[in-house]
Amino acid sequence: MIARWMIESIGSAAGICTTASLVPQLHRIWRSKSARDLSLSMFMVFGMGVALWITYGIAAESPSVIVTNSCSMVLVVAILTLALRARRGEDKMEP
Repeated sequence: MIARWMIESIGSAAGICTTASLVPQLHRIWRSKSARDLSLSMFMVFGMGVALWITYGIAAESPSVIVTNSCSMVLVVAILTLALRARRGEDKMEP
């Protein structure tokens, strides 16, 4: 049987990788002030999935799931906020 701390370590590593994968997208939107190629619906569905993972982590009492997905949720909300602001600005510029 695998020790609980080993399972949590694997979960933490997986969560860190998936959370970190959002950082380049956030950085790109921030620098370019554009979200033209971003799929808002994908990020909304992804955010719903992350919320469900947080709920699961709470029910399963899994700190690795709760913490990493909470960090992912912060990044998803930031990406969606910047994307919506950027798109609103892009719409104003077009004739």
